[in-house]
Amino acid sequence: METAKVDGKGRVVIPKRIREKAGIREGSRVRVRAEGGRIVIEPLENIADKYFGVFEIAAWPEDMDELITEAVRRWWSRRAT
Repeated sequence: METAKVDGKGRVVIPKRIREKAGIREGSRVRVRAEGGRIVIEPLENIADKYFGVFEIAAWPEDMDELITEAVRRWWSRRAT
């Protein structure tokens, strides 16, 4: 267990050991909620890491909407069978 100080804007620095243990890095997203008299901070999974390698991309299209539409179309056709 470690302690941290709250600054004037309500910010708290999470100690390095705890960040490392929870997998929280600079730029990570976290969920913050109040539970009774406690504050709970939970790391959120990085969406890019979660879906890394799901789709093979031969070349990036000029239109990103085209890439997303094709990816969803392929995913949907695999689910339908």
